[in-house]
Amino acid sequence: MDTGLFFILAYATAWAFFLTAGATDIPELRSALFLVGAFMPALVALWLTAQTEGRAAAGALLRRVVAWRVDWRLYLLAAGYPAAIKLAVALVHRLAVGTWPRFDGPQWYLIILAIFAATPSKAGEEIGWRGYALPRLASRLGLRWSSVLLGAIWACWHLPQFFISGNDTSAQSFPVFLLEVTALSVVLAWLYARANGSVLLPMLLHSAVNESKDIVPSVVRGATTPLALSSSLVAWLTVLVLWMGAAYFLVRMPRWDAARIAAAI
Repeated sequence: MDTGLFFILAYATAWAFFLTAGATDIPELRSALFLVGAFMPALVALWLTAQTEGRAAAGALLRRVVAWRVDWRLYLLAAGYPAAIKLAVALVHRLAVGTWPRFDGPQWYLIILAIFAATPSKAGEEIGWRGYALPRLASRLGLRWSSVLLGAIWACWHLPQFFISGNDTSAQSFPVFLLEVTALSVVLAWLYARANGSVLLPMLLHSAVNESKDIVPSVVRGATTPLALSSSLVAWLTVLVLWMGAAYFLVRMPRWDAARIAAAI
């Protein structure tokens, strides 16, 4: 019941801010409302934890954000995985059609700086999705199925942003986004489990996804129908490569026994 209530409240509170942001013409206010909405999963998760398990448990959940003592190779994976996906997409595009796709985005060192600078802001989502919801779903469904289900729920949480102008997702293909985010959710679950419940590593990967996505852009310029399938070959190749990666991580997903799930909760 707690997990279901979390999803309901995370959607209701965030969507209230997103839709209010869409109704205002003041850029600064719009940005602030989107930012607050993005922190609703974390705030709901901490509030529910404090209500049901006490403030100490909420504090323990919050401390997972700074649980940094993990294998250094996981940091490399979290920071570099999205860029590797994009470069693989470019290579597949070159092999498939004989030309390179359009490359964009800032210089590589600026991307690295942006990834680490933006990582703290991803606590707003990751405390809720990975820190709170994932272990509770895993206690019933196991990590594999939970990672896929949570990915779909997480993707749909973003839906209002596709209908609000002024976002980088405005009028883009939500079905493609759903497939991409669900594949990424599998990797985030694997990373969370391998990092022993650290929320910091999913935050880093989440930031890297956002900051690396324009290395090889897949947006369709002039798109008007968010629920339509994308006409971008790069977008579909990104889906393909992401799911190839997700298949690997599903096979390699750590097995969490009841004790480890209980510790994560």
